Amino acid sequence: MTVTQLQALLITRLVRAHGGEARIWRQALGPIRHYDVATHPHCNWMVAPSGSARQNSAIEELCDSVRAEHPIVMR
Repeated sequence: MTVTQLQALLITRLVRAHGGEARIWRQALGPIRHYDVATHPHCNWMVAPSGSARQNSAIEELCDSVRAEHPIVMR
């Protein structure tokens, strides 16, 4: 999975679970940070959400479950 595919997956799941527009969730999610597997062998991506408290909570909860499915992504 690539970073772009991961972002699309997260946004799709957020819209399905919480409603709203994909554009709003994309803004709240922000960019996905990609790290080298050599320095981050267990999970090489993270997000720093910048939405409301409710949005950030939803994003963090979703990211925790998606990390179990897709811990390593490619650029």
